[in-house]
Amino acid sequence: MTLANEMDSDTHDVVLVNGRPQEVLPVCDRGLLYGDGVFETLAVKSGKPLELAWHLERLTHGCRRLAIPLPPEELLQHEIDQLCAGQTRAILKIIITRGTGTRGYLAPRTPEITRIVCLSPWSEVPARFYREGVSVRCCQQRLCDNPALAGIKHLNRLEQVLARNEWDYPEVAEGLMCDYAGNVVEATASNIFVVNAGILQTPDLSRAGVEGVMRRRILQLAGDQGIESQILPIPLRKLEDADEVFLCNSLIGIWPVRKLENMRFPVGPMTRRLLDAIRPYCAIDVRVPT
Repeated sequence: MTLANEMDSDTHDVVLVNGRPQEVLPVCDRGLLYGDGVFETLAVKSGKPLELAWHLERLTHGCRRLAIPLPPEELLQHEIDQLCAGQTRAILKIIITRGTGTRGYLAPRTPEITRIVCLSPWSEVPARFYREGVSVRCCQQRLCDNPALAGIKHLNRLEQVLARNEWDYPEVAEGLMCDYAGNVVEATASNIFVVNAGILQTPDLSRAGVEGVMRRRILQLAGDQGIESQILPIPLRKLEDADEVFLCNSLIGIWPVRKLENMRFPVGPMTRRLLDAIRPYCAIDVRVPT
């Protein structure tokens, strides 16, 4: 997601490709050619990547779904520790591709994966996004049903790229994406939750979308606090009946939605409650008055 402010001019990304500091890939890398790979994006706080175990679990699941060999766990952990050490706040990205191959879609029988670990400077967002909520639009670009790829963070993000380029004005922070049946699936770079009559609802992602780590954490915290939650199809038109709406991902935590097209929502009590509950799992420390 493009955040509100620009990075300082003296900051830059630090990238390891197969353990070596560099920023280039072979032109025949299958991640570049076909989006043949998976990735994870994590918040780093006080030198530690947050929710690392869950992110690596999803990375492993994605690699297995695509039949991509896994990198050695100790090696990947060493590179993560190397980049994150001493960082107050930063953004960590892990990318695994199937590596290089000959021309054509057929993958090598014994691929030599490409392993990329990248550390980027943290980008702040206005505190009012949390206190007052954000404005969101509905994207024209739809998400295709594809159960084989649903849930994982594969490298082919063209649907999200097309959706995100439908607008370029700062007053809109995110865009919702629906499937071709008119059900809300997610936003371009975040998951969505809806509160209806005290019940926390989030879309079923078995056919499209990414099962976000922050989404998983929120569902767990809701269960711990006795909040009833549901995973189900949510038609876009049903958002008109919602009491509260919020977005989430590992970098932003929770953004309350105050406006969606002509609909208005408050920063309601459940959103505030969950904002407080996720603080230990976020690099953001914004307190919203109750």
